[in-house]
Amino acid sequence: MSDIRPLTAGDIPAVAGLFQKIFRNSNAEPPIALVDYLRRLYLEAPGCDREIAPVVHVNGDGRISGFVGVNALPMTYKGRRLRAAICGSLMVEGRESDPLAGARLLKAFLAGPQDLSFSETASEVSAQMWTKLRGVALPQYSLDWVRIIRPAAFALDLVASRLRLTRALSPLARTFDRRYLTKMGPGELRWSGVPENRSAYAALQVRDIDRHAFAALFGPLTAQFALQPDWAEGQLDHVLADAADKPEYGEPVFAAVTTRGGAPIGAFFYHAKPGGIARVLQIVARPGQAGPVIDCLIEHAAARGAAALRGRTQPALLEAMMGRRIAFFHAASTVVHSRDEELVEAFRNSQGFMNGLAGEHWSRLIGGRFD
Repeated sequence: MSDIRPLTAGDIPAVAGLFQKIFRNSNAEPPIALVDYLRRLYLEAPGCDREIAPVVHVNGDGRISGFVGVNALPMTYKGRRLRAAICGSLMVEGRESDPLAGARLLKAFLAGPQDLSFSETASEVSAQMWTKLRGVALPQYSLDWVRIIRPAAFALDLVASRLRLTRALSPLARTFDRRYLTKMGPGELRWSGVPENRSAYAALQVRDIDRHAFAALFGPLTAQFALQPDWAEGQLDHVLADAADKPEYGEPVFAAVTTRGGAPIGAFFYHAKPGGIARVLQIVARPGQAGPVIDCLIEHAAARGAAALRGRTQPALLEAMMGRRIAFFHAASTVVHSRDEELVEAFRNSQGFMNGLAGEHWSRLIGGRFD
């Protein structure tokens, strides 16, 4: 008979093997680096809570065949301290023999002691399971966005992700983009690109910073949210260190946006490869300043040679993105569950800060390397 129980240190090699098979499509032994990372991520990292733990599904023969990754995140709601749990990787092997294993895993996770549970990477199947268990899907948190900067390089990067040999066409793409973009006026808006001589805001300054300076800005620039992270000691630094280490996405870039007098109005964090699609992990801005910060981000990434920007929406950014030739699409759903309806309503009313650093995309399981 199968069993569901909290993850232990002895389970980590089996969970790594499951991750290797399901998400990396490989039957090879999982790399030691992956085993070590999973142990640190789920059992040893700052902020880990023994009562809010990952959950495993164990077959009758004692073999682990399912797993739900869980990370604890302290939060506050109008000054009230909360325990939140982020649901990460949900994976089940051999669902034919136990088709309800995934639902049982999720139900066990949601029955935990946390005040609030959420995920920003729920597939259609997972989202349906969440809603059947009284979870709520949040459309305004569930969109990915793309801003094309260099059209030929953007198209090439999409194709090259499947056909690497097409990278040889990069010089041709650069030539096309240079000629195309120089014909655009400085303030011209097109879906297909950004002018090379564009200048976002002369009254603002964009300054490259390190992750520690970004961490110092994070609290003041998210203070307007009723429901927000309240990081445990060392947790935000750990999250940012992991988030920066994504070689599949490129070099980490942290920047602050300030007035000429030095007052911060926003900050952003993305990964960039010249000629590739830059992945935006976090944008934070003071109320009413999201638009200028987004413009500065686009100009900053363009100067670094990015073909396009891609990120995850938050309600506070959606209105500012309208009219900036940013396209939206749905890749995964953000879902939330709580026995306290007031907390769910805070997210429905766009008063909760979630996605990015307060989510799952910071983990090295997305964009990291372990070989």
